Amino acid sequence: MNKFDSILDLIRHSTLIHLRPREISSEGANLWGQLELQLPGGMKDRVALQIVEDAERSGELRPGGIIIESSSGSTAEGLARVGAAKGYKVIIVTDPRLDEITKAKLLALGAELEIVDRLDPVTGWQGTRLQRLREIMEKHPRAFWACQYDTPSNPAAYDRVGKAIYEGLGGNVAALVGTVGTGGSLCGIGRSLRKYVPGVKIVAVDAVGSVLFNQPNGKRLQSGHGNSLLPGNVNYPLIDEVHWVSDGEAFNGCLELVRRTGVFAGGSSGATYVVASWVAEHYDKDQQVVAILPDRGDRYYANIYSPEFMREKGLSEEVAGSYPTPIRYGVDVAKRWSYAPIPHAQPSVYTGDVSTTEEFARDLGLEAAYVS
Repeated sequence: MNKFDSILDLIRHSTLIHLRPREISSEGANLWGQLELQLPGGMKDRVALQIVEDAERSGELRPGGIIIESSSGSTAEGLARVGAAKGYKVIIVTDPRLDEITKAKLLALGAELEIVDRLDPVTGWQGTRLQRLREIMEKHPRAFWACQYDTPSNPAAYDRVGKAIYEGLGGNVAALVGTVGTGGSLCGIGRSLRKYVPGVKIVAVDAVGSVLFNQPNGKRLQSGHGNSLLPGNVNYPLIDEVHWVSDGEAFNGCLELVRRTGVFAGGSSGATYVVASWVAEHYDKDQQVVAILPDRGDRYYANIYSPEFMREKGLSEEVAGSYPTPIRYGVDVAKRWSYAPIPHAQPSVYTGDVSTTEEFARDLGLEAAYVS
């Protein structure tokens, strides 16, 4: 039995489980789920703890201080949980997409909510939230901005996860698959794994309508991954391949995941499950593929797990096929499950610093959307 002194120690824990791949998948590698959703509030608990403790060590955050962040849900809850445990006031700038379950949790944890009401036509809700955050920072100049999109504490939070995966699977890891939102989890775990398994393939999962991998910004229902801006923590040279998954494919992926494995998860996990099942087909049965499952399904009760919502949005029949469509990176626009290799990708042994991301993004023609 595991025993922990506090919820903060529980956040440092890591869990792998064996998954049954999608029914349409042929025999291939063993598929494993890295259950970040098993943490008290999900994956971003780990990020929140790392950010706060790094700020304490640097002196940016002092006892009785204020933590401010822009978030639509998971990071907000993580910071509120860590803040409550450590005695900090937490102010969260969010938007109307915040679900009622997460809102109730945030208020119970003592967080103060600032909900913006205007969608920026270019930068989306993220841009509007950041504008409001800067206004609040002017009122609280000594407050600490967690800045999940750009802080190196975000990917650093996953160093121990990469090591745990390596040790748990005996070093035999062929591929790592995960969604990208801030870039912290996939790039953090991937960078850590590459120290132990230089040849591991890193596969990113993005949403159709996200700008992260040189596609135009568009409307999407997926949350938790995808973005209208480019965070500084997306380490492009680290990633070998990217898949774009539509709303319906991701949501129906959640239904497949829970029915085949019993894992009740959110949209990011559903999208990852679809892609990881296909990736596993391309390896031998004695190899291991790891899917990062970041979020639980509770907060999605009114959309992903609502048959009425799925029918209303025309998503019920939008189930991912047995394989993705290959496209040319930066040229074709993915409307359904599609994939492409990342151009200019560095060799598998790449261990560069996250600070290279901005330059690499500019090389890909993405400088207009880059967030510094």
